[in-house]
Amino acid sequence: MSRIVLLAFLLVLMITTGLFALFARDLLAAIIMFSAFSFFAVLIYLALGAPDVAFTEAVVGVVATTFFIVTLKNVERGCKK
Repeated sequence: MSRIVLLAFLLVLMITTGLFALFARDLLAAIIMFSAFSFFAVLIYLALGAPDVAFTEAVVGVVATTFFIVTLKNVERGCKK
């Protein structure tokens, strides 16, 4: 029962961070939320007993976050709305 509660809690956190990343007006905030989304995905994969998938997600999340932050130096940061 506690495993189901943990997975449900992590899933709610993952959905919340995904929505925040989607609707963020600041690109740095969106990148940080994407990183948190990836972190919660890693935790879900570990809770489901898939450490190989969790490790792959962690590596992809770190590389993508680093790429996004480096790219952010070359573009405007905010939304024009």
